[in-house]
Amino acid sequence: MQKISFLLGVALLLAACQKTARPDVENKATETQNRKCASEEVLQAQLAADPSLRQRMKDIEDFTQNLIARGKLTRTEAVSGTVPVVVHVLYNTPQQNISDAQIKSQVDVLNEDFNLQNKDISGVPSVFVPREGTIGFRFQLAQTIRKQTSVTTWLPNDDMKYSSKGGDDVVDPDHKLNLWVCNLGDGLLGYAQFPGGKPATDGVVIGYFCFGRTGGKLEPRFDKGRTATHEIGHWMNLRHIWGDKTCGNDLVDDTPQATTYNFGCPSFPKYNSCNSGEIEMTMNYMDYTDDACMYMFTKGQSNRMNAVFFNGGPRSAFFQ
Repeated sequence: MQKISFLLGVALLLAACQKTARPDVENKATETQNRKCASEEVLQAQLAADPSLRQRMKDIEDFTQNLIARGKLTRTEAVSGTVPVVVHVLYNTPQQNISDAQIKSQVDVLNEDFNLQNKDISGVPSVFVPREGTIGFRFQLAQTIRKQTSVTTWLPNDDMKYSSKGGDDVVDPDHKLNLWVCNLGDGLLGYAQFPGGKPATDGVVIGYFCFGRTGGKLEPRFDKGRTATHEIGHWMNLRHIWGDKTCGNDLVDDTPQATTYNFGCPSFPKYNSCNSGEIEMTMNYMDYTDDACMYMFTKGQSNRMNAVFFNGGPRSAFFQ
């Protein structure tokens, strides 16, 4: 799909994350709920609080598009290394204090999903197999921080990222991916901060109930650790597959247009209702489908993610 201007891309993002109501997890949420994120709310709040963020995001997008256009990311040596991961476990009840095994399982999922090592990659339809992409670097657990808190439910206002608000402060965001695992309310599974935001809030927030693939989780729809895969995709500058607008643009060349988000497990093939009439890539990690029905990134998405870490990119310090 053709590139659109960055400012329009931001406008599309502000329309993101369609709401699907569900009860709070502590009040017996069930598998009937649908995936829900908070990108719109978080980005709007950040843009309102820091008007300079818009220009920083535009600069990052210009850098990304120029890098891809010059073919710099076609080299396998473009980015290599390990992304250290810090997991902040914020718990109010024993159930929310997830196990080390559950944390390990999530890191394993990330290394599989981002490197074409997930077992369900074999389910990619033949028409999309040539587009499968891998990032070429790995994730490694660097630190687990456990903190009991009096906060029973967290909202997408970044309070969990501050010790002064009952959460836990970010750890070395220039060199480490911070994941906050907590009891998210308002029907959320997770949310992420895009590149360009302030360091104090940089990272990803995931509900403890859908983190990893072992322990207390929402079965059977969100029990394979794909919420973190989806949200870390945002942290590495990926947009939703539908471009956050009806027949929108996700700024990636090799992802077909999607009419809108998809829930559950859509039957294949599903054609969009846009002018192109293409088959939608509902199995892409950046859709809203269930964990078992999302299992691929594309080469174009891999290029965007690699650009973030490339020399001169917003997260280049990770590999320096």
